[in-house]
Amino acid sequence: MGSTWIVLLFCSACVFAMASAERSITRMEVARFNVTEDPAQNFLTRVVNFLWQSEDTGYHHVWPDLEFGWQIVVSTFVGFCGAAFGSVGGVGGGGIFVPMLSLIIGFDPKSATAISKCMIMGAAVSTVYYNLKLRHPTMNKPIIDYDLALLIQPMLMLGISIGVAFNVVFPDWIVTILLIVLFLGTSTKAFCKGVETWKKETIMKKEAARRQQSNAEVEYKPLPSGPNGVAVKDIKSVTIEHEVTIIENVCWKEFGLLMFVWVSFLALQIAKENYTTTCSTWYWVLNLLQIPVSIGVTAYEAAALFSGRRVIASIGEEGKDFTVLQLFVYCVFGILAGVVGGMLGLGGGFVMGPLFLELGVPPQVSSATATFAMTFSSSMSVIEYYLLKRFPVPYAGYFTLVAVIAAVVGQHIVRKMIILFGRASLIIFILASTIFISAVSLGGVGIANMIHKIENHEYMGFENLCKYG
Repeated sequence: MGSTWIVLLFCSACVFAMASAERSITRMEVARFNVTEDPAQNFLTRVVNFLWQSEDTGYHHVWPDLEFGWQIVVSTFVGFCGAAFGSVGGVGGGGIFVPMLSLIIGFDPKSATAISKCMIMGAAVSTVYYNLKLRHPTMNKPIIDYDLALLIQPMLMLGISIGVAFNVVFPDWIVTILLIVLFLGTSTKAFCKGVETWKKETIMKKEAARRQQSNAEVEYKPLPSGPNGVAVKDIKSVTIEHEVTIIENVCWKEFGLLMFVWVSFLALQIAKENYTTTCSTWYWVLNLLQIPVSIGVTAYEAAALFSGRRVIASIGEEGKDFTVLQLFVYCVFGILAGVVGGMLGLGGGFVMGPLFLELGVPPQVSSATATFAMTFSSSMSVIEYYLLKRFPVPYAGYFTLVAVIAAVVGQHIVRKMIILFGRASLIIFILASTIFISAVSLGGVGIANMIHKIENHEYMGFENLCKYG
């Protein structure tokens, strides 16, 4: 609660500071803002008009032409690296894509956000295809935890729809503040978890070495990042995922429910964009129909987990005994991940990855499950952005192809490194570093944009969703 109040005070301070920075604009446009002589009323009027002018907008899309040059070469390299590391960490790489598209190619921030979602979708699809053939590192199960995905993904989809609307309405400076606070916190948490896992792996490797020297049978304790209560007798059993055919490795019932949510959301989005006008009665009715779809499927899975009919096997014994409060918190985090993903053009893995690790899910399973859930949410974001005409198709197609190839290469190389070094904690460090780099790059770009808008006396308030076009 203390950190929440700090964030709220920080945001409020930024509002008042920026309102003061606009003082010169206010003096130049007295008639427009209807300023009175009362200093207190004068200040409040400036704050209100800074945050909301229904007829004004600060958004004008910038779409450079697709031409071969140094910008394409450099952005292809950066995008390739971002997709490779992002897919391995299960975060998508949007925190690298958005600054790359803005600074190197020259897209406006909101168009860069939309193209970033296309890249995340491409990387997620290829990564999921790679993971569908792999088994759990310590159990005779798929590496993707379908019960965990079924609990989180419907809420993630709902959050995505909210986040896309926020992307249109919220000014960039609010997005920047939220991004910096959230990403620095999650990257620090993930890094600490990585250090903890690295130390445990070191102990296991030493025990394994002593076992080989003495040829004595020793019962080893499990990795803290693996399910509790699972004894691992061979360090390589933690780092090698056996391949099977996709057909026998998919939990079809759970997959069918996830597809039902995706198709339902898709149908509602198409109906909303093609058969209603923005902010009409049917527009809001179709938006609100997403709520019973997502809550219904999540409630079905949550009830099964609460009653014990289903378990989240990846977190061991704790996955068999859930309280209502725990399930509610997980659902809230699912919505939060979706809002962040839709609003910032990032993968929900920036929230889901650290959350899954805190639950005790092994790094390989955390990455695979987060990416699996992101495939549904990112594809829905791409459809929504396309219907809103938020990105140029040629650029989106090219960079999506780059992300697809990079994700396959990244998965292959990192899996080989995990087998070679016997350390699944490498995935956690990649996750933490990707989130931290995203915080620095996106935060830096956002602060630079804020300074530019203040210097040029540009509108920095909320956009009107009903008048967006």
